[in-house]
Amino acid sequence: MTRTLKSLLKTSLFLVILLVGISSSSNAQTHNFATFNIRYANPNDIGNLWTDRLPHVASLIQFHQIDLVGVQEALNSQLLDLTRELGYSYIGVGRDDGTEKGEYAAILYNPEMFEILDQGTFWLSPTPEKPSKGWDAALNRICTWGKFKDMSGKIFYVFNIHYDHIGQQAREESSKLVMAQVSLINKENAPAILMGDFNVRPDNAAYSTITSNPDWQDARLISEIPSYGPAGSFTSFDWEKMPDGIIDHVFVKGDLKVIRHGILTDNYGKKYPSDHFPVLVEVEF
Repeated sequence: MTRTLKSLLKTSLFLVILLVGISSSSNAQTHNFATFNIRYANPNDIGNLWTDRLPHVASLIQFHQIDLVGVQEALNSQLLDLTRELGYSYIGVGRDDGTEKGEYAAILYNPEMFEILDQGTFWLSPTPEKPSKGWDAALNRICTWGKFKDMSGKIFYVFNIHYDHIGQQAREESSKLVMAQVSLINKENAPAILMGDFNVRPDNAAYSTITSNPDWQDARLISEIPSYGPAGSFTSFDWEKMPDGIIDHVFVKGDLKVIRHGILTDNYGKKYPSDHFPVLVEVEF
């Protein structure tokens, strides 16, 4: 074999490997997801009324190109506002009656990016199938879930929760319940994201119940790019002090990669869009 022919064969082999690599990487799809407690439309929030915050919540989601966001504390009217502003769809029900009454833990999503295949809501209580308050919780609490397919055909689940702010037993039992429910719902063991306002820091048993499960990992800890932003996520609208305890979390399981994780501190005129910072993750399937 001549030196020229050997050289041509090596070049051809290199091009084949390169093309295969490009083809493989082009099949990978990344998405920006976020959990965002948007603060319910409380008429007593003088200076931080929903009517003033709405355009900033919507523009934050648009600017950061978040195609799916799990919201907490959203009232039906707020969801309608956001779907109108964003052109998004949503899934979820009110926690008080299973239809439109009370706060939602809804999932807003871009219908041009995702198709909804299945959905549901369960209550964080011993009777998850119906509106109910669990254990020592002060309020009804829920988890809304959706089975999605992206435009590349990848199927994944999203579970969006809001744990109780008072009952520690309720928070611990909620984590146990969610782990059990996820296994029942996600029978095909597809990639999954569990997000929301857990009302606990990482040193709480309700948090470790999730992370002690070998299938689940905190996206903040496995992000390829080190997590960005402050240490905390609950602001209480306080401009003077940066929070130091994260209570809004994103957990992941299955065949996916966390590219980025960040706590977003966007503001307008020394005001925050909500009393929680949104937590964003970029995920690759």
